[in-house]
Amino acid sequence: MIVHLRYHSPSMIVRPSTAPPVVHRPPARGGGTNPAGRTVATMTKRNQAVGAYGERCAVRHLIEAGLRPVARNWRCPDGEIDIIAWEGEVLAFCEVKTRRTDDFGSPAEAVVPAKARRLRGLAARWLAETGTSAEEVRFDVLSVRLSAAGAAHVDHLKGAF
Repeated sequence: MIVHLRYHSPSMIVRPSTAPPVVHRPPARGGGTNPAGRTVATMTKRNQAVGAYGERCAVRHLIEAGLRPVARNWRCPDGEIDIIAWEGEVLAFCEVKTRRTDDFGSPAEAVVPAKARRLRGLAARWLAETGTSAEEVRFDVLSVRLSAAGAAHVDHLKGAF
């Protein structure tokens, strides 16, 4: 059997009608590829590594600014608090957002109202579970921007929400 392919444009090939239909499904959790051909698992590992590096930069920034971190990556079934640190008598619950580019907005813009509400609930839970009391509680966002060469840039927004 001879099959003739017609080219409508360099990027589009019309297949003969005997070809099986192409079914587009979202990749299974933890599998699949993105448009660049990278696997989702590879992207997840890379993003986790970027996030972990950003948190290390944020902790270093907080220490240099005089804060005393008391917990990192505190988890419960409802979520996670990235960093909890004392600044004098103020207890700061810090959310760290790390970005390689600003293609999707600044890192701080990723802390939407729903995320802020969830962090407030997590903070109340942490205070209750640890028995810690603080005269003042603050919620900060640390935006970490990575550069191709050189040190990361950290912006510390105190009392961001």
